Amino acid sequence: MENSLLDIAVSKRLEGVGEYYFSKKLREIDQMRAAGCEIISLGVGSPDRPPHPSVIARLAETAARPDTHAYQPYKGAAVLRKAFTHWYGARYGVELDPEDEILPLIGSKEGVMHVCMTYLNPGDKVLIPNPGYPTYRSAATIAGGVCVDYRLTAANGWLPDFEQIEAQGMDGVKMMIVNYPQMPTGAAPTPELFAALVAFARKYGILLLHDNPYSFVRNAHPMSLLATPGAKDVAVELNSLSKSHNMAGWRIGMIGGARERIDQIIRFKSNMDSGMFLPMQEAAATALALGDDWYRELNEVYYAREAKGYELLETLGCHTRPGQAGLFMWAALPEGYEGDCYAFSDHVLYDCGVFVTPGGIFGDEGNRYIRISLCATEQTLQKAIDKIKAKL
Repeated sequence: MENSLLDIAVSKRLEGVGEYYFSKKLREIDQMRAAGCEIISLGVGSPDRPPHPSVIARLAETAARPDTHAYQPYKGAAVLRKAFTHWYGARYGVELDPEDEILPLIGSKEGVMHVCMTYLNPGDKVLIPNPGYPTYRSAATIAGGVCVDYRLTAANGWLPDFEQIEAQGMDGVKMMIVNYPQMPTGAAPTPELFAALVAFARKYGILLLHDNPYSFVRNAHPMSLLATPGAKDVAVELNSLSKSHNMAGWRIGMIGGARERIDQIIRFKSNMDSGMFLPMQEAAATALALGDDWYRELNEVYYAREAKGYELLETLGCHTRPGQAGLFMWAALPEGYEGDCYAFSDHVLYDCGVFVTPGGIFGDEGNRYIRISLCATEQTLQKAIDKIKAKL
């Protein structure tokens, strides 16, 4: 008897939400490698170096104890909440109460969804950066929100144009998602920008969701939106150890904000997951206590890679703006190139064996740009340069 799969329709909330671009493209790259092609991927921003040895040691030591394997509190272990408090105070000058103004997350990516599900009703409008992290659009859409782009352009330094946002209408807008240092463009924040965002949110009675995972990478002045006067009244901030501490696979992040906001968000989160493994939380606390030497050495590596990144982009004929922050480099396509970013990316992949991310996946403002990741050694970047020079 032949089995036939029942046709079960997916929910309407997935309409307009496709498979993540990197999920599909990396599968294609895996198939190319299996067929014998040597491919260098400069796509995903997954740090290739390990956490500090003391972090690994704390994990192993705590995991070896017999009393650390039970369920943990939904709001996270006190040791981690206190560590985040001290980190925010020492690194950003922001006071957060560890009891009720910090909520640990299983990676900050899930925090985007938690906030959207907590606050958005069907039809609520969300201001989404274009270009910006695709998860913002997906999370808002799944939660029932209506995405309204605010365009970031090179001419405006990749900062929000508040007059343009107001001109397109603010009726029905409930939330604005922002991300500085900005991904993919690398634009860094300023106190003036953060003050303008807080004033804008207060003017229109909207919630700011600030995603802040890149502030310690290639950025001389780490900043938190929550340091801005009045920010707690209108904003919450996500942060993560993925990039700042080479702990992407650990999935450790946080959300900070006013007690009332944290109480609201945990109403949703506590129904979706449980607290993370205690040894991971204790190890993360050790990471957060690392001194200036850690951040200095981290950035020495990334700035050395950045120099190779400039060489690679120049070899491709692309043009990039200096002073970018974060794990990536954002560059305009060569002048006179007639195709779009997808055609250019495929050209470099299929002809040179090097994958660079097409900027259009972050929104149509990125159609004339590419992005490369600096999560590759200098030797790997040089090898990519050599492959490109040999083929182009």
